[in-house]
Amino acid sequence: MMIGPIGFAAPWLLIALAALPVLWVILRAVPPAPIRARFPGVALLLGLRDDDTVTDRTPWWLLLLRMLAVAALILGLAGPVLNPRDAARPGAGPLLILLDGSWAAARDWPRQSETVDALLAEAGRQGRTAAVVQLSQPEAPVFRTSEAWRSSLPGLAPRPWAPAGTDAPEMQRLIEALRDMPAPVDTVWLSDGLARDGRREVLAAVQSRGSVRVLESARPALALRPVGFADGKVQLTGLRAATTALPGQEAIVQVHGRDPAGAMRVLAAQPLTFAEGADSATVDIALPAELRARVTHFEIAGQRSAGAVALTDDSLRRREVALIAASENREGLELLSPLHYLEKALAPNAELLRGTLMDLLPANPDVIVLADVATLSEGETAALLDWAEGGGTLLRFAGPRLAASEVGRAAEDPLMPVRLRAGGRNVGGAMSWGEPKTLAPFDSESPFAGLPVPADVTISSQVMAQPDPALAARAIARLSDGTPLVTRKSMGQGQVVLFHVSANAEWSSLPLSGLFVQMLERLSVSSASGQPAAAEVEGTTWQPLRVLDAFGGISEAGTLPGVAGPTLLDGPLGPDLRPGVYRDGDRTLARNVIGPQDVLTPVLWPANVPVSGLDRQEETPLGGPLLALALLLLLADVVASLALSGRMTGRVSGRSSGAVAGRGTVALLAVLALGLPATPLRAQQDGAPDDFALLATEELRLAHVITGDAQLDELAHAGLRGLSETLFFRTSVEPGAPLAVNLETDDLSLFPFLYWPVTPDQPTPTEEAYARLNRYLRTGGMILFDTRDADVAGYGAASPNGRKLQSLAAPLDIPALEPVPRDHVLTRTFYLLQDFPGRHTGGQLWVEAAPPDAELIEGMPFRNLNDNVTPVVIGGNDWASAWAQDARGNPMVPVGRGFSGERQREIAFRFGVNLVMHVLTGNYKSDQVHVPALLDRLGQ
Repeated sequence: MMIGPIGFAAPWLLIALAALPVLWVILRAVPPAPIRARFPGVALLLGLRDDDTVTDRTPWWLLLLRMLAVAALILGLAGPVLNPRDAARPGAGPLLILLDGSWAAARDWPRQSETVDALLAEAGRQGRTAAVVQLSQPEAPVFRTSEAWRSSLPGLAPRPWAPAGTDAPEMQRLIEALRDMPAPVDTVWLSDGLARDGRREVLAAVQSRGSVRVLESARPALALRPVGFADGKVQLTGLRAATTALPGQEAIVQVHGRDPAGAMRVLAAQPLTFAEGADSATVDIALPAELRARVTHFEIAGQRSAGAVALTDDSLRRREVALIAASENREGLELLSPLHYLEKALAPNAELLRGTLMDLLPANPDVIVLADVATLSEGETAALLDWAEGGGTLLRFAGPRLAASEVGRAAEDPLMPVRLRAGGRNVGGAMSWGEPKTLAPFDSESPFAGLPVPADVTISSQVMAQPDPALAARAIARLSDGTPLVTRKSMGQGQVVLFHVSANAEWSSLPLSGLFVQMLERLSVSSASGQPAAAEVEGTTWQPLRVLDAFGGISEAGTLPGVAGPTLLDGPLGPDLRPGVYRDGDRTLARNVIGPQDVLTPVLWPANVPVSGLDRQEETPLGGPLLALALLLLLADVVASLALSGRMTGRVSGRSSGAVAGRGTVALLAVLALGLPATPLRAQQDGAPDDFALLATEELRLAHVITGDAQLDELAHAGLRGLSETLFFRTSVEPGAPLAVNLETDDLSLFPFLYWPVTPDQPTPTEEAYARLNRYLRTGGMILFDTRDADVAGYGAASPNGRKLQSLAAPLDIPALEPVPRDHVLTRTFYLLQDFPGRHTGGQLWVEAAPPDAELIEGMPFRNLNDNVTPVVIGGNDWASAWAQDARGNPMVPVGRGFSGERQREIAFRFGVNLVMHVLTGNYKSDQVHVPALLDRLGQ
C-alpha cells in the first residue's frame, strides 16, 4: 500500500492505529482518579505538607508521548519503505524484461544493469518468475526464478550492433515466441531510445500478453559517421538523436593514434558543436600527413559506446602516386610538360614518386599515372597487370603519342578501359567540331558525382572511344554532346582510368581549372582509399584485425573467421560481422557501427505505453528508524514517570532519600543501557566479501565460473552438485554445495578447483580478473576448461567455442600442453582410467606437458614429474551435463543410450573423482607408485 512516497510491506498492521483513542482513555485512567470524601477531621491536616505526592491524573504531554511511542511502534512494524520500487505495480504473473542491448545502450549500461537487478529482486519478493531477453541477440524467453537470473547478470553485456529487423529469421522467431507466451505477462522494456525497424511488431506481441512500460535514458545517444577526407582536412560528422526541443550541446572529438614509440596517445582534440534542435554537426580537423598515418580511430570523449568511435583504415594514409611521362620536361617550357599540372594538383594530398616504371613498381604505389605513354613492353605490361589486379589504380592520360599509336585499335588493350578509334577528334580536323565542347553534368553513379561543372572548361581535342556495348557503363564523364571524356574499367581489385585528353593544356582547359584538382582527388586519393565498390571486392575474403565491443573498446580479432567482401560492405552487423578493421592483402577496410548515410532518430512510443527514465530515487526502509524512535519515546516515558513519582529526587516518605535516589539512578542507567543499540563485533551484509569467504571456506566446495548464459550456468551448478554427491559417498572428500564464481569480484584462492564452460558469447574478463586468474594458476589452483564441442570438432579453433577459448586463454599464464599421457597420474588417482568421457566421447584431453628431461623410473608406469598439479585441463566432452543431477539425485541430461550410456556416465563420474583427488593430493599418488624404487634407494 502506498501513502504518498511511502509504501507499507504489512499495511494490515495500520489497523492498530484505530485503537489509539481507546489507548488514550486507558492511559488517562492510570493512575485511577482519587475518590473525594468529606471528613471533618481533615481540618486538622490543613497546613501539613506531604513530600510523597501522587498526581490525580496523567499529564497531557506524557499521554501524548506514549501515544507517539505506540504509533511509531505500529508504523515501524508495518514495514514502511520510502520510494519503494514498483510498489504501485505489484503484478501477479510472470515478468518479462526486454533490453535493446545495443551499442546505444552501452552509455547507460551500469544503470540498466542496476535496474534489471532491482526488477528481478522485486519479482523475487513477489514470488514471480522472470525472463530476460536481449533484442540484439534474440532468443525465446525462458521464465525462471529471479535468483537464477540474478546470478547470470554479471555476464549480461550489450552488443556492438543494433537489434535485427523484422526480416531477420531470429527476430521472426522471437516475435512468434512472444505471441505464444501464456497471458498475463508484465513487460518492462529497457530501451536505448532509438527508432528501429521491428519495434512495432515486438511491442504489439508483448502488449497482446499484458501490460508494457518503457524505461529509457534521458541522455541523447551520440555517434560518429565514418571519417571523410577532403581539401586536405579530415571531416567528421557527429550525430545525436535530437528533437526540436533539445538544447545545444558541445562534445569533444579526440584523435587517437600511436606515438613514435608505439604507445596509444590522444594526438589531437577538437570541439563538436550541435546547434539547438540539430541532429548533426560537422567538424574539420587539419592533421599533417605524417600524423594522419598514425591515427587509428576517432572518439567522442566521455561516450562509452561503439557508435561514438570511428575506426580508420587506408583512407587517412597519405597516398603514394607514381608519375610517369613519355618524355622529360623540355627546358623552358614547363607549362607544356605533361606532368606539371598533375604535380600541382596532387602534391597537397599525395606523396609523389618520380622514376621509371620498373623502378617504381616494387614500391607498390597506390596510384600510377601514365601521361601520354602509349607503348609498354611485355614485362612492363605483365607487371602493371599484376599490380592493378592487386588493388592499384592506373590513371592514364591521352596525348599525341597515344593518338598516333595503334594501342587499343584492333582489340581492347588489357591496360585500357575501352577500344580507341584511329585518329582523334579536334576542332577543325576531319572529325571537326564547330566549336570547343563543354562538359556535361556528372551522372549519379560517377565517382565525380556532385562536383560542379564550370562553364569555362572546354575541350578542343580528344581521342575517341570505339562504340561498344560496354562503353556506356564504363564512361564516367562525358562532353555536352554525349562523347565519353573519362572511361573506367575494373581489373581484379583495382581499376584503370583513361582521360581522353592530355594532362596539359594543349587539348583542353581542364588542367587549368579547379575541377581538374577535384577529379584527381576523387580518383587518386579518395577512391583509392575510400570504400571500394561491390564489384571490386567480389570473390574476396577479408580477415578481421581489430574489432569493437559495445563500449567502444578495441581488441585484437584473434581467430575470428573472415568475411566475404560484399558482405563486409553491405551486410548487417551481428555476431558473424562485427564492427572493426578488416584486411585483404595490403588493403584495410573499416566497418563502423554507423554508416555514411545513417541518422539517429528518437523512438516515439504510443500514448498507451508509459515511459519513464532510468534515474530512480533510492529505496529507503523506514521500519528501523521508526522502531528506534518508538524505543526512544518509551525511554523518555520511563524517565518522565520516574520524575513525576519523585524517584528521581528521592522524595519518598518512610525511606532513606539517598537510597531511593541511588536506586532510581541505577534504574535509569539500566534502562538507558538497555536502550542503547548493541555494537556488533562485525557488521556484515548479505553478499559481502567476508560472508562469501566464510561460506566458501567453512567446508570444501567446488566452483564454476559464471558465463552469463543462465541455462548453462544452472547446468554447471547441477553438474558440480552431482560430482560433489559422488565424492561424498565414494571417497573421504565431503564437499558442500557448489558455488558460482564471478571472476570480477570473488576471491578465487578459496577454491582448489574451477569448472569453466566456454560459450562463444561470454564476456572477456577485465585485466584485474586476468591478474587474479594468473595468481590462482600460479599458486596451485586448477581450471577445467570445457568447450563442450567434442561432438562437432573436438578441442581447437575449428568451432566457435574453441576460438573463444583461445581468446579467453591468451592472457593466461598457461604452460605448454600435451594430450594426457597413458601414464599420467590423472589416470589413477582413485580409479584406473584411460578414457575421459562426458556427455560426448572421443574428445582429446589436454594437460600440462611433461618437461623434456623428465626421468622415466625403470619398472614404474609414471614419470618423475614436478610436484605441481597441472594448472589447466582442457577438453570438450561436456562433463557437467554428464554429472548434472537434480535435487533428488536424478540425472538431468541423457547420456548415450541404454546400458552403454549409463556406463559412459559412470566413467564420467570416475573422471571427475580422479580430477578432484588429483587437485587435492597433488603428486602424492605419483609418489605412492614410486615407493618401491624409493625404498630400494634407501636400502642402498
